[in-house]
Amino acid sequence: MITLLKKNKDALMSFSRIALAAFMSLTAATSLQAAEITKLRLATEGAYPPFNFTGSDGALTGFDVEIGNALCAEMKVECEWGTQEWDGMIPGLIAGKYDAIVASMSITEERLERISFSRSYYNTPSTIAVPKNSALTEITPEALNGLLIGAQGGTTHSVVAEEIYVNSEVSLYPTSEEYKLDIENGRLDAVIDDLGVLQSWVDSDAGSCCKIIGSLPIQPELHGQGIGVGVPKGKEELADRFSEAILAIRENGTYKIINDKYFSQDAFGE
Repeated sequence: MITLLKKNKDALMSFSRIALAAFMSLTAATSLQAAEITKLRLATEGAYPPFNFTGSDGALTGFDVEIGNALCAEMKVECEWGTQEWDGMIPGLIAGKYDAIVASMSITEERLERISFSRSYYNTPSTIAVPKNSALTEITPEALNGLLIGAQGGTTHSVVAEEIYVNSEVSLYPTSEEYKLDIENGRLDAVIDDLGVLQSWVDSDAGSCCKIIGSLPIQPELHGQGIGVGVPKGKEELADRFSEAILAIRENGTYKIINDKYFSQDAFGE
């Protein structure tokens, strides 16, 4: 009996050592894998100037893209970019089509239920633009009562429009380019989008039809926690690496160089 107990005890200890070794090996392999990332597949929309769009040379460019490239350089990994329609952005990430989203995506509670995010890399307000001949001078719900407002669907700006301008008609579009065409052609009374998007547009020849009349205060319950890099659930270590890189490029001046290329104000926010 004593011999049998001793054999069982020895066998149990041997199994425990094997299990511990296997666990330590798996942990080390996981850490090593995270540390040895050499390439990241990044997705953006490619239809949201000045944040992400296709340049005259056919290459993706814009604030999101340049920030993404700077983050990859800081993390010492290679960036591989691809485009994805806005509505399919999160499903594509979950399906593993790419490793991260860098596409002006707001960090909202609803999205956090499906994916994870880095800290924000910019935070700018919802802004209202109207035709240049419009008599509108205020952006209050009363001023826009009964009017037709255009917005890109599935964005925080469309949520803001529907929540604040409840007595206006909100028309949703697949991309920002489509609502711009409609207001240029007199089919909308106003449009709502990010300050950077509308400012860049009205300052260009393409947006000569219109003018900005004001921006709404940022409301976290509607706007979210700023714009972050989206990653799959379970990849929080990757999100943390992006967060560290964001703070690093703020510190070393790279962020300001990119920011000043596109905006007259600091887009970073708080």
